[in-house]
Amino acid sequence: MAINQSEETTPDATGNDWPVIDASSPLYIHPSDSPGAMLVPVSFDEIGYRSWRRSVLRALSVKNKLGFINGECRKPSPNSVQLCQWERCDDMVTPWILNSLAKEIYDSVEYVNDFVEL
Repeated sequence: MAINQSEETTPDATGNDWPVIDASSPLYIHPSDSPGAMLVPVSFDEIGYRSWRRSVLRALSVKNKLGFINGECRKPSPNSVQLCQWERCDDMVTPWILNSLAKEIYDSVEYVNDFVEL
């Protein structure tokens, strides 16, 4: 999947130009997004996997982050200007999933490096 990104740049406080990320891009993080957010109201505790999975997929779809778990939004190459933003998004998606797990399951997978490993 090609990652949508505007060709425009915007200077930050230090004067560096950064690519502008379109709000429709999977790399866009909304100001209200937080790694502590709960995606689904009921944690997965090894019961009701199908309904938990469906709820998580819907929540990630709404946040335009489904590509991080279905492989459509692949990690950019190490020299890509998008790598840092992709890592930030992956670092947001991983805790969203972890926060949707029961404590016993969370404890067994909390030290994963990224969502692919999870």
